Amino acid sequence: MDEISTERVIIVGAGLGALYAALKLAPHPVLVLSPEPLGAGASSAWAQGGVAAAMSAADSAEAHAADTLRAGAGTVDPGVATAVTAEARAHILDLTRLGTPFDRTPDGGYVMSREAAHSFARVVRVRGDQAGAEIMKSLIAEVRGTPSIQVLEGVMATGLRTEGGRVTGITVALSRPEGSPPVLLRGTACLLAGGGSGGLFALTTNPPRIRGQVIGMAARAGALIADAEFVQFHPTAIDCSADPAPLATEALRGEGAILLNRNGERFMTTVHPDAELAPRDIVARAIYAQTQAGLRPVLDTRDAIGPRIATDFPAVTEACARAGIDPATDPIPVAAAAHYHMGGIDTDARGRASLGNLWVCGEASSTGLHGANRLASNGLLEALVYARRAALGIAAALGDTGRPAAAIELPDLPSGIVPDPALVSRLRRAMTDHVGVIRDARGLRHALREIAAIEAAQPECDTLCNMTATATLIAAAALLREESRGAHFRADFPESDNAAAQRRRMSLAEACALRAGLQPEPTK
Repeated sequence: MDEISTERVIIVGAGLGALYAALKLAPHPVLVLSPEPLGAGASSAWAQGGVAAAMSAADSAEAHAADTLRAGAGTVDPGVATAVTAEARAHILDLTRLGTPFDRTPDGGYVMSREAAHSFARVVRVRGDQAGAEIMKSLIAEVRGTPSIQVLEGVMATGLRTEGGRVTGITVALSRPEGSPPVLLRGTACLLAGGGSGGLFALTTNPPRIRGQVIGMAARAGALIADAEFVQFHPTAIDCSADPAPLATEALRGEGAILLNRNGERFMTTVHPDAELAPRDIVARAIYAQTQAGLRPVLDTRDAIGPRIATDFPAVTEACARAGIDPATDPIPVAAAAHYHMGGIDTDARGRASLGNLWVCGEASSTGLHGANRLASNGLLEALVYARRAALGIAAALGDTGRPAAAIELPDLPSGIVPDPALVSRLRRAMTDHVGVIRDARGLRHALREIAAIEAAQPECDTLCNMTATATLIAAAALLREESRGAHFRADFPESDNAAAQRRRMSLAEACALRAGLQPEPTK
């Protein structure tokens, strides 16, 4: 295996958390690994809602923290919620300084949307549903102009090297269709910011490459994983057979859009007092139930928003147009789709993982902020807060290393081993069918056996094994949590157990031991 050493901090991923951390590390030399051209393929760029922050005089960080705790269904770390929400305003002002064109009021304030489970309108937005894309544009422009940051495009991480419980290198490969053999990069420190796990499911809103690989590679190296069972399903993915499914932002419901079924019934009013603005897990299960009953749920924006949807929510309008829908005159068919993984690499208050020399931010991490059910638009906020904390921690660990470092170039590489598409499709189907919105022990055991069989079919492929590692952790943690809480719903344990209202951590070795101990599935 080729090996390259560098004096740069290596950041895996190129979304909001990765780029913000790279900027906060300047003038320390940084290498950002981006599987796609910078700005493409990152979940951050697809985020429609915005960033949650108490920016109005009527609101407060304390109220924001209280809403976060309520939405998280008993497993949010209160200290984390208090600290993160207290920092929110400063990060909005920082993004504004970097050029993010947030929607503003005539008097110079911030236009804010209300989203599910928020007690105030506190989601700072850009052009209605363009927040993620516009924030990324601002960060990319700043990164391009920062001499200490090198971006290596078309390169993806495939594994971590460790010695004595400390990360000493990262194996990478070219992300082209034919792949490449791995190359070992040894940097001064490693920050994982490569996204979540939504793409492990057949129905998802996540970009195609976000399939749990970063969490899986850390788990395979021995890092602890926390809250793996908690996967959030967005209630209103546009049901148009696209993969990934486009998103109809929650802000539409914040503006008064309602959910109907094919019979014209507004079903959420009988499900929860907050109706369409109930916590996401409740709305997602209600929509899933309507879908399973053949009642074809739809989001109706016609009366509440009407023709202005084209200007106020251009991303939704464009997605609908591609599916042959005019949301100004037609209701939007919707389905619950895997959207955000609350679980991830166990991360402390300074962004450090359980392995030495490894930091994590963004959806790949599990900080204790989201609990069992992420509060809407807290995801980008968490990425910002922990990107900065990780950068400060890395800088402190490295000391004065602001000297320029040579640029990294990979050698010419032949084709490599890539995941068998049929195995990836089989994995995604198993996750949606058995580890989805509604779970039970029989389905979870079946999923674990299926994941093991998929892994055994191509054990030499690191990328596939990273996916199956994360899938195993999600299914195993879901099997062990014999209750329903937040986004984790067990049909065989439909009630919450107060004694289980706590975070749980698991190693991949423990998850695989559980998987290996399952009895063979009975033959029919």
